[in-house]
Amino acid sequence: MPIPDDVTGDEIDPDVRQELMSLPKGLAEDVARNLVMVAQLIDEDPEKAYEYSRIALRLASRVAAVREAAGFAAYATQKYSEALAEFRAARRMTGSVELWPVMADCERGLGRPERALAMAGEPEVQKLDKAGQVEMRLVAAGARRDMGQLDAAIVTLQSPELASSANHPWTARLRYAYADALLAAGREREAREWFAKALEADKDGSTDASDRLAELDGVEFVDAFDDSDEENGQDDADDLDEDDDLDERDEQDGDKG
Repeated sequence: MPIPDDVTGDEIDPDVRQELMSLPKGLAEDVARNLVMVAQLIDEDPEKAYEYSRIALRLASRVAAVREAAGFAAYATQKYSEALAEFRAARRMTGSVELWPVMADCERGLGRPERALAMAGEPEVQKLDKAGQVEMRLVAAGARRDMGQLDAAIVTLQSPELASSANHPWTARLRYAYADALLAAGREREAREWFAKALEADKDGSTDASDRLAELDGVEFVDAFDDSDEENGQDDADDLDEDDDLDERDEQDGDKG
């Protein structure tokens, strides 16, 4: 697949570059450039990112970073079985538990929330950093909701991290998940409060908390310019053109007279 000339492969994380040093230089550069394309496209065009990840995988399947990237690309395209296989392979290679929460979420994606809950209770969770533990809590709450256990999902999200006034990278998403669970349980007043708190912490717009708040407040957004406006504008322009033509003909008739 085509890769822009300005993508050199040097853009990748230094740790990944270190892993690729086990490959021949030319091959390492090819893999690195494909991994850069995965990173650049995974949010805006996950299907294309997935295609680049498959190329990197064919070139260097024994590199853990490549297996991980392939896993995230498959996850982004909802290929959960494939993603889980890649994450497991990466974990075997590195021994790290970092991917444990996303592996559990793949189980949810495969319709096995009970497995995700079982993973939430495994010793690996205690080895995760704070961000990973919060992510695992979000996955566990999602699994509870999958199983129709709304009250249990709400309780799962109640934690020191939720109560904290500090703003961390996970704060907005945690508050948002709590608000959404409250709303699903019919606790609208509390849900509105937590959507507002999520919005307050959401500095980079990672959630749609503002839209959810607007819905709860009965605010309806209307496009300032829609197709009907464009059509009306074109009709007005056509009318003006017709008027100009009539004026021009009147002037010509007057000259003839």
